[in-house]
Amino acid sequence: MEKTIHIIRQPYEEPYHINLIFRASNGQSTGELEIYDNAEQLKELADALEGFPFNGTKTFLWELGSEKPKDNFAFYFKCEFSLLKHSSDCIVRIRLNNNKNSLSEFNIQCYTTELNKLGQLFREFSKLKKKTLTWYGFDGEVK
Repeated sequence: MEKTIHIIRQPYEEPYHINLIFRASNGQSTGELEIYDNAEQLKELADALEGFPFNGTKTFLWELGSEKPKDNFAFYFKCEFSLLKHSSDCIVRIRLNNNKNSLSEFNIQCYTTELNKLGQLFREFSKLKKKTLTWYGFDGEVK
């Protein structure tokens, strides 16, 4: 299995809120988490990643929920996109915690052009007309 991010959109309170099943793998580690977010977040992801890092963004954080028991959240989701220093390589840091019994944490290494492709996919996905987004690095699809 190669690096992938696969997102399934389930009907919810659209166009304002979205329910997503987020799955990712770096080829060695995998994780999955159901998340809820503001639908505008998909456009923000597209804006940040399509021109990454040439639009001035060297790090972009997509984060939801909390792992702190006192905050009483059902999940914690973190997907951080960063440019590696002194390199044209990027890293996607993923942490998926259902705050019960499932925690996945791993990195996906990629090139800036692969993140740009992911941004293009998020742009199409943000229209909320299709149900899935699948990214394989240089390739991907929204169906």
